Amino acid sequence: MKTKVFTAILIGLATQVSAQDAQVTIQQDPKINELVKLYTKANANSGFYQIQVGFGNYEKAHDLLNQVEVDFPDLQSKIEFESPTYRVRLGRFKTKLEAERKYLEVRKKYPEAMLLKPEEKESKS
Repeated sequence: MKTKVFTAILIGLATQVSAQDAQVTIQQDPKINELVKLYTKANANSGFYQIQVGFGNYEKAHDLLNQVEVDFPDLQSKIEFESPTYRVRLGRFKTKLEAERKYLEVRKKYPEAMLLKPEEKESKS
């Protein structure tokens, strides 16, 4: 008798349980999108000359980056991904003269290096 009552209670509870419907509303300050755009623009390479030392798969680029950091510790160096390869780049030079001077120095150690011109700034129409 106890098991029949217990079973009936469990069945009754099981039929009463239902999924809850929920709705999530995210309230975001509209200025956040403006800040993200400003941050992206500030960190973009536009307006700066760079030296590309080499490229390849991730492992090759990482090894090259480590070597470049040893050879030129005073220059900012990083790996950038541009499909389909990883590229090792040095510096953020404001003037062409400054970039060309460092480029000549880098080419002695890395003959395949290239001087990259700044990207054209987008015009607002």
